[in-house]
Amino acid sequence: MLRPGTPRLLLLLPTATYRTAAFVEAARRVGVDLTVASERPSTFQDANPGGLVTLDLSDPDRAAAEALAFAQEHPLQGVVGVDDDTAVVAAAIAGTLGLRGNSVAAARVARDKHEQRTLLAAAGVPVPRFTRYGVDDDPRRLAAGVSYPCVLKPLRLAASRGVIRADTPEAFVAAFERVKRILEDAGNGMRDARCVGSDASRIPDLASRSLLVEDFISGREYALEGLLVAGELHTLALFDKPDPLDGPYFEETIYVTPSRLPADGRRAVAVCAARAAAALGLREGPVHAELRVNASGPWLIELAARPIGGRCSGALRFGTGGSGSGTWVSLEEIILRHALGMQIPSLEREVPASGVMMIPVPGAGVLREVRGVDAARRVPLVEEVVITAHPGQELVPWPEGARYPGFIFARGGTPDAVEAALRAAHQRLQFVM
Repeated sequence: MLRPGTPRLLLLLPTATYRTAAFVEAARRVGVDLTVASERPSTFQDANPGGLVTLDLSDPDRAAAEALAFAQEHPLQGVVGVDDDTAVVAAAIAGTLGLRGNSVAAARVARDKHEQRTLLAAAGVPVPRFTRYGVDDDPRRLAAGVSYPCVLKPLRLAASRGVIRADTPEAFVAAFERVKRILEDAGNGMRDARCVGSDASRIPDLASRSLLVEDFISGREYALEGLLVAGELHTLALFDKPDPLDGPYFEETIYVTPSRLPADGRRAVAVCAARAAAALGLREGPVHAELRVNASGPWLIELAARPIGGRCSGALRFGTGGSGSGTWVSLEEIILRHALGMQIPSLEREVPASGVMMIPVPGAGVLREVRGVDAARRVPLVEEVVITAHPGQELVPWPEGARYPGFIFARGGTPDAVEAALRAAHQRLQFVM
């Protein structure tokens, strides 16, 4: 129901996503009207015409025209996309309706790994050496001309799906053929997911017929969560990824913040991410950046114009409120307030350390049950264990898969203690396949 004088935000949610509940709760806390847009009609849309709308999320221009028609009856003051695809749609809608957001060109460049790499390299941002190849190229011929170790990856799949390291020409040929099959599956309607969650990704023709080959960058990996305001990047959190991500596949596991990098290292990472965002032309909204740090400093691996995916945002709280006080601000609330031009109470993360484990896929097969969940929840510092997979669901390991079976959250005095709690809780889980 419309409330006179209350701002209305359009939230772009693919049908399959973990993000709905967090954003709905954020809208309730902020006190704004929320319209949820998805690509499939809802059975409740007629009963709640202001709260639900169907948009063609595969076509940004068409979605923008549909949003404009919707806004004639239900005026909109902000728009937010929650994943890589809807970030482009949100940019198109923002441009059409005159709302706060990025340009479509910047959102598109951020969406495509090759276009992003090309622009960043031209701007002097440290990125791996890279080349784009077509899936119909002869991998045996290519294998003789690349440097090793190297990484092969699709241009637009998420959650490290299809990302494979190759150390030899023989491994390159095998990886090339495997990535090609993954792209074919994606083009046939498979849906990719991330903690980066379970959001859908349609693969345009060029992206489905190409892959990126780049130098493997050694070093520890970090994730920066930030918010762009008028072109200035505010770091909301810097996560350590304590498990080495050296391949051959790159399934992520643990994120812990605050980072244990020395202060000068944290500053260098933030500067690198800010330079990357500026080079891509991004100016407004959430940013999720992946970087590696070695003796040469930080390297930008990827930067997305979206927030951290899946349920991982549950590891972040902002402000100075005490436990149970209700004064914490969630990442989703910050994103909504920014999109609407509202005051943001705080961009400072809470003092205690926090972390999340994206529970690794235990193996290929059909899940029967998960045992030990209550024991995992009893581990000191663990706040929640969320199993998102259901009995009867097929679990697919990386690199073909991209859906985590669940998440573990912990909060405590130090990053070391939080990391240890996440690992201890995981050890108590047993997946019966």
